[in-house]
Amino acid sequence: MQTRNKILDDFSQLMTNAMGVAQGARTEAETAMKGLIDRWLADRDFVTREEFDAVRAMAQKAREENEALKARLDTLEAAAGPAKS
Repeated sequence: MQTRNKILDDFSQLMTNAMGVAQGARTEAETAMKGLIDRWLADRDFVTREEFDAVRAMAQKAREENEALKARLDTLEAAAGPAKS
């Protein structure tokens, strides 16, 4: 028959409790770090990918319109003849 050692049982219980506390501290630290990063990012003027893509598309469209208008102006100026000074 094997007897239970009270010291080993107490030590085992202590280690189990310590691991629970460590796990709780880890979870709490992760939550605090995530909150800190979220606040830091919110304070910056970052844009979402969708906003960036929308502005880029608008800029591309404006560039194409400018090129078309420049070509049209060049054609009109050529048709009008040489400029008078």
